[in-house]
Amino acid sequence: FLSLAAEFCCGFFVILILGNFWFLAVLYLLWLYLDWETPCTGGRRSQWVRSWTVWKYFREYFPIHLIKTSELNPNHNYLLGFHPHGVLVAGAFGNFCTDPPFKNLFPGLTPYLHIMPIWFGCPFFREYIMSAGMVSASKESVSHVLNNEGGGHASVIVIGGAEESLNAHPGSLTLNILKRKGFIKMALKHGAHLVPVFSFGENELFKQVANPKGSRLRNVQEKLQKIMGFALPLFHARGVFQYSFGLIPYRQPIHTVVGSPIPVKQNLNPTTEEIDQLHALYLQKLKKLFEEHKSNYGIPAHKSLIFE
Repeated sequence: FLSLAAEFCCGFFVILILGNFWFLAVLYLLWLYLDWETPCTGGRRSQWVRSWTVWKYFREYFPIHLIKTSELNPNHNYLLGFHPHGVLVAGAFGNFCTDPPFKNLFPGLTPYLHIMPIWFGCPFFREYIMSAGMVSASKESVSHVLNNEGGGHASVIVIGGAEESLNAHPGSLTLNILKRKGFIKMALKHGAHLVPVFSFGENELFKQVANPKGSRLRNVQEKLQKIMGFALPLFHARGVFQYSFGLIPYRQPIHTVVGSPIPVKQNLNPTTEEIDQLHALYLQKLKKLFEEHKSNYGIPAHKSLIFE
C-alpha cells in the first residue's frame, strides 16, 4: 500500500515535468534538496493530518485496538519493538501515526514510526508520511529521536523489517529477530528503555502465495529484497463487493499490546556480550508478553513464537 501511494505521487511528479507545470517540478526538486535531511531529524509531523476523520474509519474497519499493560513515564525515552511486520503493518500505522489512540493511553509521549529511508526519496509522498509522524529508520534518525534530553520520545521500530513480511501468512508466528541486534545497541547507547509490542491479528489481514524457505519463489523474493531494500510478498484478500479476491485487507481485529518497559542504563560503548545479554532479555520479555495475552486473541495454547 505504501508502494501504491508512492507510485501515484511519482506519477503525478512526472506529469508535472512533462506538462506545462515543469517549473513547479523544478521548484519542488530544489525543496527536496534543501529538505533532504528532515526525515533524519525528527520529520515534520502535522496534528491536522494525524487527526483526519478518515483514520477513525480506518481503525474501525478492522478494528484496530491499542492495549496498555504498563505505565510509560514520559520523563524517559523509549524504543518500542513492534512485532510482527505482517504485510500492511496496519497496527503500527493505526496506533502510532494517527490520533488519538497512543496520545490518550500514553500522555506526554510522542511516537515516531521509523520506516525505510527509500520512501523519503519519493516526491510529495515523503511530505505525507512525515506529516503522519513517520521518520527514517537510519541510525542517525533513531539517535535524533532518542537524544531528547527531557524524555518523552518513543521510537517505534518494526524489528523484523521487510524480510519478515515474507512470513506473513495467517497463523504464522515466526519472527525474524535472532540476528537483529542493532536496536538493542541503540537503546544501550541512548539509555532508552526497551518496550516489546506484539500486534495480534497482523498476519491475518491477507493470504500470501505459498513461499516456504528454499522454494523458487522465496529465493526470488529474497534476492529482490536484497537488491531493492524492500520485499515483494504476493498476497491477496477481498474486493470491494466480494470476499473471494482483491487487495483490500480482510476485516480481522488487530490488538496491539504494548508491554512493560525494560529499564536500560546508558552505555556509550556496549560490548558484544552486553548487547547479547540485553537481546536475550528482550526476547524473554517478548515471549512472556505473547504467552500472557495469546488466549485473549484466539491463539491456541499449544502455539508459541518462533524466533529465527
